[in-house]
Amino acid sequence: MSKQHQGHTARKRFGQNFLHDPYVISSIVDAINPQPGENMVEIGPGLGALTEPVCDHIDKLTVVELDRDLAARLRSHPFIAAKLNIVEADAMKFDFSSLVDTVKPLRVFGNLPYNISTPLLFHLFSFAQHISDMHFMLQKEVVKRMAAAPGNKDYGRLSVMTQYHCKVLPVLEVPPGAFKPAPKVDSAVVRLLPYSDKPVKVISAQRLNQVCAQAFNQRRKTIRNSLKTLLSEKQIVDLGLNPDARAETLSLGDFAALADLVENTIGG
Repeated sequence: MSKQHQGHTARKRFGQNFLHDPYVISSIVDAINPQPGENMVEIGPGLGALTEPVCDHIDKLTVVELDRDLAARLRSHPFIAAKLNIVEADAMKFDFSSLVDTVKPLRVFGNLPYNISTPLLFHLFSFAQHISDMHFMLQKEVVKRMAAAPGNKDYGRLSVMTQYHCKVLPVLEVPPGAFKPAPKVDSAVVRLLPYSDKPVKVISAQRLNQVCAQAFNQRRKTIRNSLKTLLSEKQIVDLGLNPDARAETLSLGDFAALADLVENTIGG
């Protein structure tokens, strides 16, 4: 597998770490379980460590790749080039709804560059209604934050917003040695299943994100202080919440109630 690394130096600015461990690769492909006829999309295929084995199972795969050299390599790939729809674009700005087939929702996967993983996830959440599932390799800490429950030290804005949009299922942990160059952190694969019916209703997902960002921005502050530019203490009390509570103790439902109150107060 390591031969495929010859001739391409990992670029720091793209956050490139290439997967090369055959056992880990086959475990990830098994978790994705690609089937013929599905609308599969890979973000950041890199040197094709996942692209090649996924293409063994399907006839067509869209890949979104920012690095021109890597896109060119895939375009001339001896085995899989004919199966690929190569989109040279920045996944952070790409309109994923443009890939939607009327009948088939997207199945998205990738080894996400760790330096942009959180904003990229938020970008993908805006297309959640077009996506049936996502499988991503991420920094293990990020996966812990996505899955964290209220009261946990890892619980934060990413936890609330991910759990608003998706069911979060950690799949497997991956050691640094599975990559070249080896990153300084452990990695993990997560499965995200976007909800067709969200677990809570909110008037505005953007408002929910704003309230979470403000509440978690200074974690040690009480919500009375962190949200004081948005809501009065009385408004918080009237919702049945303790203004002395800290953000990390509030549930998704609590944040939804706060967001709707803010939306009705200043956005409505």
